[in-house]
This record gives sequence, C-alpha cells and structure tokens, in this order.
Amino acid sequence: MAEGDALSTHVFGVQLGGYLVESIQEISGLTVEEQVVEVKSVTQDGQTIVRKQPGGSQPGEITITRGLDQSSTFTEWIKETLNKGAVKTARQNLTIEIKDSTGETVRRIQLMQAWASRWEGPSLRAGEGSAATETVTLVFEEIVVE
Repeated sequence: MAEGDALSTHVFGVQLGGYLVESIQEISGLTVEEQVVEVKSVTQDGQTIVRKQPGGSQPGEITITRGLDQSSTFTEWIKETLNKGAVKTARQNLTIEIKDSTGETVRRIQLMQAWASRWEGPSLRAGEGSAATETVTLVFEEIVVE
C-alpha cells in the first residue's frame, strides 16, 4: 500500500477463540470510550477551577451481520447465552482483523469477555431473491485496539 492511501475496510475477518467466523457481511458499532471525570477545586483567591481527566473505560457493544448458513461454532456460542442463559461460560474474547489488499493484517481489535445479547433473524418474504442474514448484538467489557 502506497503512503497516504486509505485502507479498504471491506477485507476483514472475525475469530471467536480459535475459530474463524464465516459469512460476515458487516460489523458496526466499534467504539472505544472512556468516562470523563470532572474535578472541581477552589484556588487560594476563591476562584473555582474545573479540570477534566480520563476515568475508567466504558464497556460497549457491536452488531455483526452475517449470512445465515450451516456454520455451527458461532451459532452454538450465541445459543449459550440466548437459549441457555449461560453468560459465565459464554464469555469469549473475539478478535476482528482488518486486512490490506494482500491479506496481511494491519489492525487487530480485540473484544474482551464478549457475549451475545440479541439475535435477529432474516426477513422472510415469499418470492424474495435476497440472501438470508442474521444480526447478532454482542456486548463486551473491554476493547483493545492494536
């Protein structure tokens, strides 16, 4: 990639534990956020000073849209929380890799202690010729951008 070229974001992969998640069409909501702590104090002259400083990291959520296919690993993981309510065992680290045009990973985003909080199935319409997709909302406790 030549210096100054923007990275094409349409080449990416998702790994859940050691498994590659297939048929991903879209990932949205990748956000890193920190709390803002406001500290107020008074000077010797009686003037109020307000300072802002970073606080703790905020947990977040993303949405993954993928083709409804026969892939069982990701589906079984979703069922752990949505069907069984087993959040403790379902918590997994999820890795998103953004790749350049040669397939080399240029950015890695890790979602720590992620689990599925919502699943939405495909819209079904008689005679429709579009692909069936599912949408999964994942919540996570920490995001690490490498």
